[in-house]
Amino acid sequence: MEVAPKSGSIFTREKFADFQLHLEFATPAKVEGNSQGRGNSGVLFTGKAGDLIQYEVQVLDSFENPTYFDGQAGSIYKQFPPMVNASRKPGEWQAYDVIFTAPRFDSAGKLTSPAYITALHNGVLIQNHSELKGGTFFDRPPSYSAHPPKGSIDLQYHGNPMRFRNIWLRNLGEYDKP
Repeated sequence: MEVAPKSGSIFTREKFADFQLHLEFATPAKVEGNSQGRGNSGVLFTGKAGDLIQYEVQVLDSFENPTYFDGQAGSIYKQFPPMVNASRKPGEWQAYDVIFTAPRFDSAGKLTSPAYITALHNGVLIQNHSELKGGTFFDRPPSYSAHPPKGSIDLQYHGNPMRFRNIWLRNLGEYDKP
């Protein structure tokens, strides 16, 4: 699957809460731009609340590309940088393996358990059961607001041509038991 320029983000029709996700991606082989303008995308969990992203693991060409620490490849956007930069050269296929646990809210909308992300980038552990502080917003501090337990998984279009392949997902957790 390829996300062409000006095509928009792609997302799942089915909704998910707790899951294991594998995906492979390739940033553009020809390096143009720098920092966040180079192979920028993201994997968004539980969709969006209005126009606000809920939770994002950053996809970025971070090979010899300085950018802000919590915006590089594998970061939980604007919250936690990856423990190591495991990025391959531009144009090479890379893999993310992510385990996501959705936050829990009580009937009054109060947070009872935060979201957690564990992630591997090219087989290297980069996030180890990281406890999210809330949504991953670009323009304000993280915070939680109640939302349904399940949401779509989105591959963000951020103006750069990206390629994705070999995407699979396995449901985990209490929301997905029959």
